[in-house]
Amino acid sequence: MTQPQAAPEVDGDTRSAPMLLVADPDAEMVRELAEALEREGVLVAGVSDGAQALLQAGALRPDVVLVSATLPVIGPVEFVRAVRRARAVPVLLGVGEGHAEQAVQGLAAGATACVARPYRVPELLPLVHAAFPGDASRGVLTVGTVELDVGAYQVRVAGMPVHLPLREFELLHYLMRNADRTVTREQIMRHVWHAADAMSTNTIAVHVKRLRARLGDHDDRLIQTVRGVGYRLVAPH
Repeated sequence: MTQPQAAPEVDGDTRSAPMLLVADPDAEMVRELAEALEREGVLVAGVSDGAQALLQAGALRPDVVLVSATLPVIGPVEFVRAVRRARAVPVLLGVGEGHAEQAVQGLAAGATACVARPYRVPELLPLVHAAFPGDASRGVLTVGTVELDVGAYQVRVAGMPVHLPLREFELLHYLMRNADRTVTREQIMRHVWHAADAMSTNTIAVHVKRLRARLGDHDDRLIQTVRGVGYRLVAPH
């Protein structure tokens, strides 16, 4: 795990790998997450409270910050507000059972998204890589009136911001990257759910239905169902 005092070696302008700053009082959880992510090529720096997190967010200039809903000294909501005044770095809020209020307040304060705690590498990895300046997946995708900013984790429809839960954001991202092409349910499982095993097609259908509703695609013209195969996001011509 990258130590906070190592800032001169991991300056944001010279790093060849993305960096995640994790602020969580559970040292063992942070250690296990760091080991798993570093095997995937992600630098990880860990701190145990919000005060340290604020200091290291400035010193290390990480590509993404992950803060626990149980963050002590300076709580997660106060941390998000403080970071937002200084930088536009994506801030993920780690939430578990009983953290609904913190999640709502954190998102209102400017958190980028909520992720499950205990943390899951397949959930975190795409977000970290998307925010890394050297990553090819960073950028803004536009299909019709829908605009998706990968690095900022933002979606706009006809210029209006639309908040998407993490899974729906990843689903939209994948569909937009493959605009006008049919993607199978198996491809969606691999690239969005990061699952090699078969899963209920109803799970995907439910998320597509919710995504359509949030995007205002009430007649299914934007995200079309290809019966027996999968889905296709169609760019208007």
